[in-house]
Amino acid sequence: MTFLGFDVWQWLALVQHEMLLFAGVFFLIGAADDLAVDLVWVWLKLTGRANTRTVDRGATQISELHGPAAIFIPAWHEASVIGDTIRHALSGWPQSNLRLYIGCYKNDAATISAAMAAAQGDARLRIVIHSQAGPSTKADCLNRLYEAMCDDERRIGVPFSMTVFHDAEDLVDPAGLVLLDQAIFEGADFAQLPVEALPQAQSRWLGSHYCEEFAEAHGKAMVVRDALGAGLPAAGVGCAVSRAALHGLAARRAGAKPFREDSLTEDYELGLAVAQSGGKCSFVRARGNDGLLIATRAYFPARLDEIVRQKTRWVHGIALQGWDRIGWGNGLIETWMRARDRRGPMTAFVLLLGYALIVLTALGWGAISMGYGEPVVLSPALKWLLIANFVAFVWRATFRFAFTAREFGIGEGFRAILRIPLTNIVSIMAGRRAVFAYAKTLMGSAIVWDKTPHTTHPARMVPAGSGSQ
Repeated sequence: MTFLGFDVWQWLALVQHEMLLFAGVFFLIGAADDLAVDLVWVWLKLTGRANTRTVDRGATQISELHGPAAIFIPAWHEASVIGDTIRHALSGWPQSNLRLYIGCYKNDAATISAAMAAAQGDARLRIVIHSQAGPSTKADCLNRLYEAMCDDERRIGVPFSMTVFHDAEDLVDPAGLVLLDQAIFEGADFAQLPVEALPQAQSRWLGSHYCEEFAEAHGKAMVVRDALGAGLPAAGVGCAVSRAALHGLAARRAGAKPFREDSLTEDYELGLAVAQSGGKCSFVRARGNDGLLIATRAYFPARLDEIVRQKTRWVHGIALQGWDRIGWGNGLIETWMRARDRRGPMTAFVLLLGYALIVLTALGWGAISMGYGEPVVLSPALKWLLIANFVAFVWRATFRFAFTAREFGIGEGFRAILRIPLTNIVSIMAGRRAVFAYAKTLMGSAIVWDKTPHTTHPARMVPAGSGSQ
């Protein structure tokens, strides 16, 4: 049977060839983008500008802050972990001039009770109960905490010098607060510590795949952005904003609120907003004298549905909402970095084509083995394109192994390579869901805090006041 002069096999071969060409070209474009960042990082390492400094963890932990610090932790249905976070933070940070603001909702009695039980009479803790029933959005909860902080400043008559942001499931680093304070004191308007996603013995393939993503992003990409002077996207945890910069954001927005309550990724937008308003951003990367990175640690979701939900929110907020919310910035470097941030949907589409090609190739080999059709003849240009993509994949896998092994050991480094197909499948699923979710918001669908649940906290395996894993 033929159609337009081609039989079924010829049509299959034609479609396969065109898909291969399309996917190969876009894979190579993405690889060139990554290679540019890699080469900048290598140059920074060779010139000593990307070296990670070493600090005395114990001495740093007990150093006095240059000014009062407010720590914001929004919480909705976090009764399982909020107590561990509070106890570990208050024991790890002995400074008297800090105040921990825990944002709860009036219809979340379990979280309120867990936070109150963890207070243990420490006057540095303040539980702020939102009058609105939850969940609203994380940005809305942060705005309520900002309001509470401003009330305290008016009451006490002393302004805070910086505001630090954390999530309810975080294992804070005892030395991290002082490093953020030093960065703000030295002139930064926004400062970000690295984030470490901890390996999970019970979820080596799903929950642990975050390890390599954050190891490479916060060991290389953020270092490059900082060195090139680009705005730094906030991770939402382990980051600080000077009081003046936060006030400036609030003054420029409706209702004098620093966070836009219709945002899914208010943390990502925070650092870029500070940079766009002329503020200085700083990525604070250091190791303790014990060799461990000074970072915020946490267990990330381990169930496939929860992982896809979380990454859908990231792609939706960063890659899709970002187009009209924060624009492309000023200058070539800033535009390049924001374009990298927004690759998610296109990457998901190209990956889908790649896996579809694997299926078509398997069908083709099966047909050939049964005597149907002939092997597809590849042009020289297509052969070189495939070779270039294979070399790029080996380069990418090598970097992924190296950054993961540096923080978590050689075994986790090899698992990071083996997890690549699974990571790609998650990206495809999240990209598809994000596009449909974005379309719904364009048609008027409400945005709510679609957060992932947390049941396990790393502090249960870590002695109080310790910065180790």
